[in-house]
Amino acid sequence: MTGLMMKLGELGPLFPEILMTVFMLFVLLAGLVVKKKSIMAFLSILGAATVAYVIPISTGTAFDGMFVSDGYSMFFKYIFMMSIFFVALMSINYSAIDERHSGEYYSLMLLASIGMMLMASAGDLIVLYLGLELMSLSIYVLTGFLRHNQKSNEAALKYFLLGAFATAILLYGIAMIYGLTGTTNLKAVAEYIAKNGIAANPVMLLAVISITVAFLFKIAAVPFHMWAPDAYEGAPTPITAFMSIGPKAAAFAAFGRVFFEALDLAKTDWGAILIAVAILTIAVGNILAIAQTNIKRMLAYSSIAHAGYMLIGIIPGTKEGMDAMMIYMLIYAFMNMGAFAVVILLGREDIKSYGGLAKTHPFISAAMLVFMFSLTGIPPTAGFIGKFYLFMAAINAGYTWLVVIAVIFSVASAFYYLRIVVNMYMKEMKEEAAIAPSPSLSLVILITVLMVFIIGIMPSPFLNL
Repeated sequence: MTGLMMKLGELGPLFPEILMTVFMLFVLLAGLVVKKKSIMAFLSILGAATVAYVIPISTGTAFDGMFVSDGYSMFFKYIFMMSIFFVALMSINYSAIDERHSGEYYSLMLLASIGMMLMASAGDLIVLYLGLELMSLSIYVLTGFLRHNQKSNEAALKYFLLGAFATAILLYGIAMIYGLTGTTNLKAVAEYIAKNGIAANPVMLLAVISITVAFLFKIAAVPFHMWAPDAYEGAPTPITAFMSIGPKAAAFAAFGRVFFEALDLAKTDWGAILIAVAILTIAVGNILAIAQTNIKRMLAYSSIAHAGYMLIGIIPGTKEGMDAMMIYMLIYAFMNMGAFAVVILLGREDIKSYGGLAKTHPFISAAMLVFMFSLTGIPPTAGFIGKFYLFMAAINAGYTWLVVIAVIFSVASAFYYLRIVVNMYMKEMKEEAAIAPSPSLSLVILITVLMVFIIGIMPSPFLNL
C-alpha cells in the first residue's frame, strides 16, 4: 500500500497532463450527445483554464527524471493553454466545422496539447518522441478535418508524409545516441559529452544533426519549410492559427531542452549549423512572402521568417538569448492569433479583397493594422519589444553581424505586411464585405489588440516572467 502511494505521489508533476487527458476524454464523449460547437468550446476552455490553474502547483520530476515540470516548461504550457482558449473561441463561428463533428474537433485539439505539454517537460528523448508523435498525429487529422475539401486533404497528406520522414530521422538520431551512450536521459547524455566530446565523434555528430533536422521541420525552418504554406492554406483557419503557435512553441521548448541540457557543451558545433539555417529561414520566409496573394500563405511564410528570428535567441547558447526567444514566442502568439481572428471574421483570403475595408469596418481594419505593425516590429507594439530584446541578446553574445542581416530582412518584411494596410486604407472596395456579428471572435481580437499594446508600452512584467 505504501509503495502504491509513493508511486501515485510521483505522478504529482504530471497532474496537468493527467487532468488534460480527463478533459479530452470528457469532451470526446460529450460530443456523442451534444452537437453544439459553443458548448464544446466552453468545455475545452474550462479544461484549459483548470489545467492552467494547477500548472504552478505541479512541480518536480517523475519517472527518474524522464519528466520534468519546472519554470521553463510551465512558461510554454501557459502558451499552449492560451492557444486552446483563443482557437476554441475562433472555431465557434467557423462555419466549415460541422456541429456534428465538434466533439472530435475539440478533443483532437486537447489531445495535441497533451503532446505539446509532454515535449516541454521531456527530460528524456523517449518522452520527447512520445509527445512529438501525439501532437503530430492529432495535428495531421485536424489539418485534413474538412474531409470534402480537396485543399484540406492535400495539405494533410503533404504534412503527414513529410512529418513521417522527420520522425524517422529523429528516431535515427535517438537510436545513435542510445547506441553510443547507453541512455536516452538528457542529463546522462550531457555527462557522456562532457567526458568524450562531440567533434571527434562522427556518429554523435550525425545524431545531433538528425535531431536538429527533426526540430527544424517542426518549426518550419528552411530547407524543411515546404509543408507550411500548403498546410496553412488547406487547414481550417482556426487550426492554421493553432499550428502557427502551439506546435511551434512545443518544438522550440524541446529544442531548448535538448540543446541546453544534453548538448550544452557542444554549442560551437550546433551553433554553426543554426546560424546558416537562421539566415536562410529569415531570407526565404520574407522574400517568398512578398509574392503571395493569399493571406494564409503569406502568414505561413511570415511564420517561417519568425522561426528564423527565434533561432537567433538559441544560437548564442545563453540564458539571455533563451529568455528573449521565450518572450518573443509569447508575443508572437498574441499578434498572430489576432491576425488569424480577423481573417476568420472577414471570411476572405485574397489580399486584394481587403481593399477599402477601413471605410465600412474601421474597427476591424484598425485591429488588423495593429497586428501587421506588430509583426513588422514597429513601436509601440509588442513586436518591436520582442525583436529588440531578441536582437540585443544576440549582440551581447557577439553576433552583431547576424543581427544586421535580420534587421535588413525585418525592414523588407514591411512590404508585405503593410501591403494589407495599404489595401484597407488606400484602395477602393471592389465588393463590400458582409460580416456576421461574432462575439467570440470580437473577444479574441479585443484581447490580442490590448495585449499587443500592453506588452509594447509596459513590457517589464512580461520580461520578468
